[in-house]
Amino acid sequence: MNFVCHVGTADGRVDRVVRSAPSEAALRNELEREGLELIGLERGIGRVARPAGLSLGPRRVPLPEVMVFSQELSALLRAGLPLLQAVGMLRERQRQPLFKSILDQVFDRVKNGAELSDAFLEYGAAFPPLFASAIKAGERTGDLEQVLGRVVRYLRLVLDARRKVFTALIYPAVLFFLSLGMLAVMALFVVPRFRLFYAAMDLPQLPLLTRITLGVTTTLRANIVWIAIVVALAVAALVRWSRTERGELVFGRLRLALPVLGGIFHRFAISEYCRSLSTLLAGGLPLVQSLEIATRAVGNPWIRARIQPSIARVREGQSLAAALEETHEMPQIALDMVEVGETTGALDQMLSNVSMFLDEEVETRMQRLLQLIEPLLLVVVGGLVATLLISVYLPIFSALSKIQ
Repeated sequence: MNFVCHVGTADGRVDRVVRSAPSEAALRNELEREGLELIGLERGIGRVARPAGLSLGPRRVPLPEVMVFSQELSALLRAGLPLLQAVGMLRERQRQPLFKSILDQVFDRVKNGAELSDAFLEYGAAFPPLFASAIKAGERTGDLEQVLGRVVRYLRLVLDARRKVFTALIYPAVLFFLSLGMLAVMALFVVPRFRLFYAAMDLPQLPLLTRITLGVTTTLRANIVWIAIVVALAVAALVRWSRTERGELVFGRLRLALPVLGGIFHRFAISEYCRSLSTLLAGGLPLVQSLEIATRAVGNPWIRARIQPSIARVREGQSLAAALEETHEMPQIALDMVEVGETTGALDQMLSNVSMFLDEEVETRMQRLLQLIEPLLLVVVGGLVATLLISVYLPIFSALSKIQ
C-alpha cells in the first residue's frame, strides 16, 4: 500500500514524501529507523491519474517508453544538465499520451521542490515496481545517472526475455489457430452436407462413427450463435474473476501446475525476482526495502505470496538464503549462489548471475518444448482431420462393399 507522509526532519523541516509499506505500523518503523518523525499520512495514494480523454487508455506506461526515458535522463544528467531542465526536455519530447500527462505533473512537483522519486511514486501503478525506488536510491547516494543506467539494463533484459518467449510461441500459435479454423470449416459447412448425400443412398443405418460426427456437427451448426454467446459470457466472467485477488492466486497456481510449461513459468518468475533485487541492491537500497519492492515485481501472484514471508524473516535477522529456502520456491543453485553472495558481500552480482542462469534455462526449455509441440500439434490435427474424413466416407465404403 502507498502512503503520502508528512514527516519532520532532524533540521526542523517538514517534507511530503510517498512511501510503500505493507501496513501503517511497518511504515512508522521504517521512518523511525531513518530518523524521521511522522506528522501525518494519507492512505491509498498511488493510483494513476488518467488524463482527460484517456479513460480507455493503458493503465501502465509501456516498458520501452520507460527504458528510453531512463536512458535519455541518465545521458542528460551525465552531460551536466540540472535535473529539472533534463526532465523538462524529456517532457516536451514525450509522445506517449499517458506518460506525457504524468511527466507534466512530475515536472511541476519537482519544480516546487519535491524529489523526483517521490513525484514518480505517486503514479507507481503506471511504472515497474522498482522504478521510483531505484531513483530514490540514486538520489540518496548522489549517483542518480548510474542507477538509471542499471534500470535501463534491467528493463532491456526484461524486454529481451519477453521478446524471446513471444517469438518462440508465434509459430505454434499460428499453426494452432489455422488448424482450428480448418476444422471449424469442415465441421460446420462440409460434413453436414453429407447428410443429404446419405439420404439419397437409402442406407438402412449409418455407421456409429458417422452418426456421432453428424450429430455433433449438426448441433454445432444449428446453435452456433447461442454457443458463441455463452462462450463469450463465460470468458468475460472468467477474465473478470481472474483480476480479483483470489482469481489471480488461482490462475498463478494453475500456470505453475501445467506440464512442462509450469517449470518455465516458475523459473521466469524467480528470474524476475532475482533481477529486480540485484538492480535495487546495486543501486544502494537497504536489503529489506529491496526485498519488498522486488517481491511486488514478481509477475506470478502465487510465487509472490509464497516469497512474501521471507521479508519478515530477513527483518528479524535471518539470512536471505535461509529465508528464501523456507519458501520452497527457489532452485537449489539459486540458494547456493545467494549464500555465497551474502558471505562474500557480492549479493547483487550473485543475484544477477542467478537471473542470467535462469534466463538461459528458460530459453533452453522453450526450445525443447517447441520441438515437442510442433510435431505433436500436427499429429493431433491430422488425427482429427482423418477421423472426420473416415466418418463421412465410411458409409460410402460400406455401400460399395455390399454392392460387390
